[in-house]
Amino acid sequence: MASVPPDSPQPVLRFAPSPNGRLHLGHALSALTNEAMALRLGGLLLLRIEDIDLGRCRPEFVSGIVADLDWLGIRFDGPVRRQSEHFQDYRAALARLSARRLLYPCFCSRQDIHREVAAFEARSGRACPVDPDGAPLYSGACKAIAPDEAARRAACEPHVLRLDMKAALAASGEGLGYRAFDSEGGDRAVPVDPARWGDVVLARKDVPTSYHLAVVLDDAAQGVTHVVRGQDLEAATDIHVLLQRLLGLPTPLYHFHRLLLDEDGRKLAKSRGSTSLAELREAGETPSSIRLRLGFA
Repeated sequence: MASVPPDSPQPVLRFAPSPNGRLHLGHALSALTNEAMALRLGGLLLLRIEDIDLGRCRPEFVSGIVADLDWLGIRFDGPVRRQSEHFQDYRAALARLSARRLLYPCFCSRQDIHREVAAFEARSGRACPVDPDGAPLYSGACKAIAPDEAARRAACEPHVLRLDMKAALAASGEGLGYRAFDSEGGDRAVPVDPARWGDVVLARKDVPTSYHLAVVLDDAAQGVTHVVRGQDLEAATDIHVLLQRLLGLPTPLYHFHRLLLDEDGRKLAKSRGSTSLAELREAGETPSSIRLRLGFA
C-alpha cells in the first residue's frame, strides 16, 4: 500500500537505508538533509527499509536504524515500507519488461566475465570499457542464446536477468532526463545517458529484483516527488529514469548531496568499518553535536 497517494499535491521525500550494518555519519548526513529539505518544502518524510539482500540484512540492524534515527530526533510520516515485503511487485514489473522482450537471462558467473574481460584486453591491447562505477561493461554474450534454449536453461540454471539496453532505449523514445532541484528552490533539466551502463542486472540469482528496479517501483508506490540522496548515486539515476519511462512511472525531482570522506579520501562505508552512530553515541556524542558537526545546527 502506498504511504501517500501518488497524486498527492504535497511534496514527499524518503530516507531509505539498507539494514546490513549500523548507520554512520554519512547516513546521518543524508537523513538530516532529507529532513531539512522536507521542512523547507513543507513536505512529508517517509522511511523505507531497503532489505532485498536477505543474506546480509538482519533484524537487529533494522532495530538499530530505527534507534539511531530516533536518537537524532528525526520524525517520519506514515508507515515504514520494507522492500522484502514487496517481492511480488518486483516480479510483476519484470514480467512486464520480459513480455516486451527487454530482458534476457545471463548465465555468466563473475569468473566467466573476468575471463571474458581478460581475453578482450589481451586481444585488443586496451582496457575493457567500464560503467560509471568502474565495473567492466558486460559484452552481451548471453543475448545471443536462442530464446527457447535460454528459457530451458533458465528453468534449471542459476542466472540473472539483464536489461537489453539497446532494445530498452529504442522502446523508451526521445528526451530522457530529469529535473534536479537545489536547496534554494531552483531546478534545472538534466539529460541522461543510460547506455553508459550497458546491459544492467535487474534481478539476481537469489532475489527477484535489483536496487535499480526496486527503488524505482518503491518511489512510485510511496508517491515520492523529491529524491534526496548522495552524489555517488547521481549516475545511477540514468537507469532509474529509463525504467520509469519503460514502466510508465513518474520521474521525481532529484537532489544529490555531498559525501563524507575518510582520511584516505574514500566515502564512509559500513564495509570499511566506518565509525557508527552507536559508537559515537557511546563515546559521548549527542544529537546536537552530530547535527552541528554536519552543518545542521
